[in-house]
Amino acid sequence: MIRLDHVCKTYRMGDTLVRALDDVSLEIKAGEFVAIMGASGSGKSTLMHILGLLDRPTSGAHWLFGRDVAGLGEDESAILRSRTVGFVFQQFHLLARTSAAENVALPALYCFDPIPAARPAALLQAIGLGDRLHHNPNELSGGQQQRVAIARSLVNAPRILMADEPTGNLDSASALEIMGLLSELNRRGITVILVTHEPDLALYATRIIRLRDGKIISDEANTPPDLPNLGKTGADLFQALANRDQKAGGRGQTPEAVGPQASAINPPPATSIPAPTLLPTLEADALLPNKAARLRGSLRRFGPLLRQAFRSVAAAKVRSALSMLGILIGVAAIIAMLALGSGAKQAMEKQISSMGSNLLILYPGMTQQKGVSQQLGASTRLTLEDSIALKDEIPTVRYTAPQLDGRFQAVYRDRNWNTYVLGTTPPQLTMRNWSLLSGRFFSEEEVRTRARVAVIGTTVQRELFDETVNPVGEYIRLNRISFQVIGLLGPKGATGFGDQDDVVMIPVTTGLYRLMGRHFLDRINIEVTDLAAMPLAQGRVMDVMKRRHRVPASQEEPFTIRNLAEFQEALMTVTRTMSILLSSIAVISLLVGGIGIMNIMLVSVTERTREIGLRKAIGARRGEIMMQFLVEALAISVTGGSIGIALGWGISAGMSSLAGWPTAVAPTSIALAFGFSALVGIVFGLWPARKAALLNPIEALRYE
Repeated sequence: MIRLDHVCKTYRMGDTLVRALDDVSLEIKAGEFVAIMGASGSGKSTLMHILGLLDRPTSGAHWLFGRDVAGLGEDESAILRSRTVGFVFQQFHLLARTSAAENVALPALYCFDPIPAARPAALLQAIGLGDRLHHNPNELSGGQQQRVAIARSLVNAPRILMADEPTGNLDSASALEIMGLLSELNRRGITVILVTHEPDLALYATRIIRLRDGKIISDEANTPPDLPNLGKTGADLFQALANRDQKAGGRGQTPEAVGPQASAINPPPATSIPAPTLLPTLEADALLPNKAARLRGSLRRFGPLLRQAFRSVAAAKVRSALSMLGILIGVAAIIAMLALGSGAKQAMEKQISSMGSNLLILYPGMTQQKGVSQQLGASTRLTLEDSIALKDEIPTVRYTAPQLDGRFQAVYRDRNWNTYVLGTTPPQLTMRNWSLLSGRFFSEEEVRTRARVAVIGTTVQRELFDETVNPVGEYIRLNRISFQVIGLLGPKGATGFGDQDDVVMIPVTTGLYRLMGRHFLDRINIEVTDLAAMPLAQGRVMDVMKRRHRVPASQEEPFTIRNLAEFQEALMTVTRTMSILLSSIAVISLLVGGIGIMNIMLVSVTERTREIGLRKAIGARRGEIMMQFLVEALAISVTGGSIGIALGWGISAGMSSLAGWPTAVAPTSIALAFGFSALVGIVFGLWPARKAALLNPIEALRYE
């Protein structure tokens, strides 16, 4: 079964080479009970680690079931351990906050061969702990904890059981009980390798190997004393293991078939229940599963490994909650800031939309005399004919709307309101994206005839009319002149320039000749057919106006043209910049939360070093250890992110309702925050996970 040929093992301690094993050669046959003895530092634990595939020799050959395993990689060694070896440690190494049944079932997570779900409970029942299935290790005595450890070592039905000082922390009665159990297991056909420094315990073995300074100084057969047969306990243990043969298809054979020496060393037990078929013959080529089998095994174990990771997170509730806190705050900040930025953007887009699209605004020129700027129109003035000429002479101009404005007191019966009066033409309604709640807008005929008609905004309606009064058809007075209200404009809301709904629109000619007594305009609104044509149209407008007004070439800026598209783009740029700034602050807080997760996970790796060593000893590969810690980090970050999304949504709603700030939580921002929190968990959990995966199982088990 096991053969070592001229095995040496050296360690480097600083500049010194320590030879732990020196030219060790031995052979262990199936069914033997071997005790390895020696003083501290003799190399007995190192020998057991090599025999159990926890370590590799520096030189020499190591054969297991006819295969040279000295050069196997860490993952291949882990697979072999999970299929052939069970370990019983002096310190028990049971997982805290984990029940006895769950501790016993732990090796099943990393086993390639299917294991009946009822086997852990059956094993505990067989060793007399059926009433302790759900007790944690701190609720068990030392002897009970070691029995749980033995049951754990048997759950994979190993061919070899390695016990490293299994009674070192037990009282004499518990030690006798454990040694009797190991002897019974050996009588049932399991090869037992016991490491001890106590001669009275070595007497239980059929062979005693003594080491000194890394060398074998004696290798003797031994006749163990007559021990009481454990009877039903031993039979129940093997019946629990034999359940595999009915549920998992069976891959065993009788102890007599294990090897030629097994029957001679181990007489049949004196029990009415026959020894089940436990120990199959393993061919050298069948020790390691092929790639397809490994893939199937990995997929089968993925779900249990995920559950194990989430259980580990749930076991440390306070630590997990503190880890989530940073992610929670970061994600909530991202959601709230993006909602605020998105709401501001939507409000800005609404305001910009109310201004119209592809607009140029033409103002009269302004001159300076002796360094003093004169008012607009002091050098050039705008007329109705200019508006008509621009529309007719420039092909890229879709509409023009002349405009003059001023503030007047609007009066209706006993109410009055100081409002903004705007004289214009019908295209103004389309160019500025106005809508009508009721009534109509004035026509070109009414502009031509200087009709005294008006279209009012909702603010004017609210200030002058009762809620029950329909303003359409009523008369209001502006500067003592009566105007009939023929339409009510739809609401637009306030902007940085004032309340857009506080307006009364009248025909431009009525404003010029009846209300204001002027012959020139304040501005001309120009809508261009296409955004790309605006620079060319702007130049053409200036050319037409210079020609019409015979402006000399020496006069600079006879007219002012304001491009609303540029103004709108500037506003959008400011909005985008603010959104990016707010999101950057939130991302920084999320990164801080990620660093917190990494710190907590690094602390977790340090605290659980022994646990990691145990998992590796019972067959966990590097990828499985890494996946467990990555899943734990991912669970913390995703859970914190989900709570943060809900909190951010609540903060956004609070800002909207309490402060009146416009907010909008977009599905993209939720997906971004959730994805980013998961990414933070993966990125910041990768280093701790890798650190855990690279731990040496021997050093991890010895960690204090």
